[in-house]
Amino acid sequence: MASTKRVPVPSARPAPKPRRVAPTPPPAPAPRPIARRPLRRDSTLTVLLTGASGMIGTALQRRLAEAGHTVQKLVRRPPKAENEFSWAPDAKILDFRLLESVDAVINLSGASLTHVPWTARYKEQILRSRVKATQALVEAMGMTSSPPPIFLSASAVGIYGDRPGERLTEASARGAGFLADVVDAWEAAALLAPPRTRTALLRTGIVIGPGGAMKPLRRATSFGLGATIASGHQHWPWISLHDEVEAILHLLTSSLEGPVNLAGPTPATADDVTRRLASDLHRPHLLKIPEKAIELGMGDLGRELLLPSQQVVPEKLQQDGFVFRHTTSDEAVDAELSPATTG
Repeated sequence: MASTKRVPVPSARPAPKPRRVAPTPPPAPAPRPIARRPLRRDSTLTVLLTGASGMIGTALQRRLAEAGHTVQKLVRRPPKAENEFSWAPDAKILDFRLLESVDAVINLSGASLTHVPWTARYKEQILRSRVKATQALVEAMGMTSSPPPIFLSASAVGIYGDRPGERLTEASARGAGFLADVVDAWEAAALLAPPRTRTALLRTGIVIGPGGAMKPLRRATSFGLGATIASGHQHWPWISLHDEVEAILHLLTSSLEGPVNLAGPTPATADDVTRRLASDLHRPHLLKIPEKAIELGMGDLGRELLLPSQQVVPEKLQQDGFVFRHTTSDEAVDAELSPATTG
């Protein structure tokens, strides 16, 4: 008879004791919002400013200080003063704690539009420098327990495109073109600011001042090269540097939000501006630059800045009670070229 095969049976072992799992710690409490003082029209503010070294930024920081406001500046280089703080907007590097101690942020960052030529690479810089800087500020605001109550972000009338014969208010639809696309993305980034922050978009036109688009026009005219640009009948949405700065100060304590047109109250054509410039400089205005020559010589810069017709109306500003010092382009050019300015 065959022997039975023994099957080994494992010895019984007690069941392992369940491991003690440390209790999940309760979630960290959300930071308590910093108590902010109520702001009135006569309040003195602490303002964080970007783009402070440009023509508008330089004039604005001086005017803010005169009005009693405290100005802090974001700079891309190592700080040189107590009120300067470094940031790297392209990499979105910014200490968000700065935003917890300011009442307002004014964002004027962006690569110059008067740089020649607008290569494909420079056009990318025009877009990136505006959108990245705005995104960096907005994301930093979102990280704070109490975001600044006021955000004024630069924008441009370029959003309207070439619109001959139209009266363009803040309610007008966007137009077509490279700058319209840039401004659309720029404004979209700004409008992502926290809901508690009042956001106004500074749709600025051609600023009549010592720099910007007026600088090369003034230089050419001073050499006797004053000229009609294309037909000369296209509307240029001008504003004096003084009124640009005063409008930004007005918006600091206004209740306006969304797009706000920063343009002079009286329409002017390109010829109005260039002829007054020649007259004030006592130089001839005899030349004519055909549209084709501008397109060939300046490319997209000419097509986007010099040739479009934009009759932009500062409807919101006027309804809000803002009073322009310079109501015509002639007055703005005269003020810029007065002895006090040119001397």
